[in-house]
Amino acid sequence: MLSAVFIYNQKGEVLISRLYRHDVKRSVADVFRIHVISSPTPVRSPVTTLGSTSFFHIRYENLWLCAVTKNNANAALVFEFLYRLLGLGFSYFGRFDEEAVKNNFVLIYELLDEVLDYGYPQNIEVDTLKLYVTTESIRSKTIPEPPQNITMQATGATTWRRNDIQYKKNEAFVDVIESVNLILSAKGTVLRADVQGQIVMRSFLSGMPECKFGLNDKLVLDKDGGMSGVGDGESVEIADCQFHQCVRLGRFDTDRTISFELMRYRTTENVNLPFKVLPVVREMGKSRIEYEILVKSNFNSKLSATNVMIKVPTPPSATKCRIKVFGPGKAKYQPEQNAIVWKISRFQGLQESSLTAIVDLAPMSKQVAWSRPPISLDFQVLMFTASGLLVRFLKVFEKSNYQSVKWVRYMTKAGSYEIRI
Repeated sequence: MLSAVFIYNQKGEVLISRLYRHDVKRSVADVFRIHVISSPTPVRSPVTTLGSTSFFHIRYENLWLCAVTKNNANAALVFEFLYRLLGLGFSYFGRFDEEAVKNNFVLIYELLDEVLDYGYPQNIEVDTLKLYVTTESIRSKTIPEPPQNITMQATGATTWRRNDIQYKKNEAFVDVIESVNLILSAKGTVLRADVQGQIVMRSFLSGMPECKFGLNDKLVLDKDGGMSGVGDGESVEIADCQFHQCVRLGRFDTDRTISFELMRYRTTENVNLPFKVLPVVREMGKSRIEYEILVKSNFNSKLSATNVMIKVPTPPSATKCRIKVFGPGKAKYQPEQNAIVWKISRFQGLQESSLTAIVDLAPMSKQVAWSRPPISLDFQVLMFTASGLLVRFLKVFEKSNYQSVKWVRYMTKAGSYEIRI
């Protein structure tokens, strides 16, 4: 896998040098400095191959983090390791710059010995490493951990959570959060619509329980790692998904239940748009523009959207706006944003509201065609999912059989929600 790891400052001086294999020499650090850091032409690619040696690098502030390999290594894995190493620095030092590296070089070498074994990444969980790789300030305040617990955290399958956690009240909060991305043409045709969602679980459960969580999705993981859709008409087709490491993918594949702490997904089919916007923009010569904007909510009448903000773009030459709002909310012309900002604190479901505006334009010596930027929306709708994804069940199993309280909340918010005019 990796043959060496180097950390340079912005001048190309080597701050940290750690060799893991005998197929490279320490002088390989000078090769990267000459061909990348000191190169007269900027190197845009994060991967540089010189002969049979490949250099993977990332930059952060005044530092270069470089991983060296002579094998055909997995590039995604190498960059994941480098960014995890950067995160370790933040967790231990509070920042990651040249001064922090120089002040903590002994600890950095100790961390590099723990996270890589003969060039292969090992345990890079911050919470686990802090149990036995500590700075002086942490060591003075840390209660010594029993050796068996350290071994379990370092080699077991539960590096993300300790098994001796106890709570007075056992509760689990599940949030299904979705961001709707939309591009709508001026004629009302959907050009692009997709939903990016995440399922976040906040756990106050004692011990090491198993949480079974079922969705109304129709995604199946094939044996070869691919994905295919099956299910009935009430199911939701998920295009792709990412799981937290505690998810048991084998059980997810067989009975559609998952044990998880975090899951991300994306859908592109049958997206339920929370709002539909019908804009009419007329340019009346070179001195005036008239707007008619109609906004309709498409979710249940028992639900409501909060913090709705609609930005209607105006030309840079706009001087005066006369605005009328028919329905909830207030609108105001914001010259610094070149837009009419329409704010609605609460928008009920299956309702509509409209706005009309007349914008006066200043005469210009050189007329430039207005680019007509799109209208943008921002909103939040509780207990509504644009993808239609629902939680079928949430069960908690623990060896002491304690009673637990489960809460599930849905929220849909705007991602890049744009309507062309």
